Amino acid sequence: MWLDLRGLSTRMMQGEATEIGVLIDEMRTYYANDVLGRLDGESHGEDAPMPTAMSIELGKRISARDGAVKIRIFSDFPFRKRAGHPIDAFEQTALEQLRQDAARPVVDVSGTLVDRTVRIATPIVMGPACVACHNSHPDSPKQNWRVGDVRGVQEVTVRRPIEASIFSFQSLLVYFAVVAACGLAFIRMQSRQAAVIRHMNGELAQANAFLGTVSAKIARYLSPQVYRSIFSGAKEVAITAERKKLTIFFSDIKDFTALTERLQPEDLTALLNEYFTEMSVIALRHGATIDKFVGDAILLFFGDPDTRGVREDAAAAVRMALDMQAALGRLNAEWRKRGLAEPLEVRMGINTGFCHVGNFGSDNRMDYTIIGAEANLAARLQAVAQPGSIVISYETYALVRDIVEAEALAPIAVKGVSRAVVPYVVRGLSGAAEADVIHGQVQGLDLFLDIKALDAGSAGETRRLLEKALTALETRAGRERPRAM
Repeated sequence: MWLDLRGLSTRMMQGEATEIGVLIDEMRTYYANDVLGRLDGESHGEDAPMPTAMSIELGKRISARDGAVKIRIFSDFPFRKRAGHPIDAFEQTALEQLRQDAARPVVDVSGTLVDRTVRIATPIVMGPACVACHNSHPDSPKQNWRVGDVRGVQEVTVRRPIEASIFSFQSLLVYFAVVAACGLAFIRMQSRQAAVIRHMNGELAQANAFLGTVSAKIARYLSPQVYRSIFSGAKEVAITAERKKLTIFFSDIKDFTALTERLQPEDLTALLNEYFTEMSVIALRHGATIDKFVGDAILLFFGDPDTRGVREDAAAAVRMALDMQAALGRLNAEWRKRGLAEPLEVRMGINTGFCHVGNFGSDNRMDYTIIGAEANLAARLQAVAQPGSIVISYETYALVRDIVEAEALAPIAVKGVSRAVVPYVVRGLSGAAEADVIHGQVQGLDLFLDIKALDAGSAGETRRLLEKALTALETRAGRERPRAM
């Protein structure tokens, strides 16, 4: 806006300087034609000054008023008795350009951001009377002038601060003042709103941090699949259930009651938590939904809220159980080093069938779990399993028979199930290599052998020790045989 006002002020000053130059030219023409012409006719020309001299004196008077307008008439051919005047670069350029093209005034605009100076140079052209006078005057430095020659230059200079022009636009200034006031009010309002928004963002950040902490804590009480489905909105937090075909896993530690009597509560708590942690990691790796821990028992199921199909869910449950038994061997070896005399042995049961799964309880307290006879059957299969073994139902065996080796047991009767149930004990995966970890403990023997951990040197030493143990056993058997006879 300021630059536009400066340009507008410059154009106004140029117009003003041009009009002043035109007025001086008209006055000089009138003086030469109508005033001096009459005096010459009455033979009084000697008493009146020449037109150019009159213009010079008039310009001096106007310039002496210390105003915004300066007028100067100069030539590079002054009369001999008239004092010369220094010519600056603009004036010299104006003389040269106007003698080449007298129809184009020479304009120079200068100044700063707060003021402008406009200089306009127009030619003083020789007329017939001027030519006759100058060519015959004894003080004229040149006596070969012709009509149309540029005798000198008339320069009009206008200098004015920009603010002097600005106040001419009173309505515009009022408009700008109103706009500025509105802008300041808007900025103040925006500043207040920004402060309010920053405060709200701070509170939201604190609330989000608190909710993040709370949700992280809540996640420890829920299975990850259930946690994700609830917080993503896939499942409603309401008392509801649906009937689905699931694969249920149930495990229990043999003689856990006797173990609680042998161990101090602190040691028992640490051991049980370590066991549950390891089993949970394995369960989540295979995609199981952790239902609950009941004392030393674990209840898991496959098929909800995530499922890969009934067959794949059953296969994942069996693979998980085998991995759990292998991990338990490693845990027993570690616990043996800490002083646990008897190893933990776990019975596991797996069944596949339809159950109701969902939220059960009250509006104030609910639990995501499964109910149904098929869940009870998984617990019953665990009960008939030998310590350290995995027993599955025929329904599960039919789904995984192509990937496992299993042996049928005697049929059992289960309360709530009208049919006879044929259990199958899992021996391992079909075509699987020999176990990487061999472990066992009987009176006088504590064995834990990790095949993968052996290098060439330790494998040879292990072989030597095992052969020495076999030789010792055979020697003892040979000594005891005659006694038996």
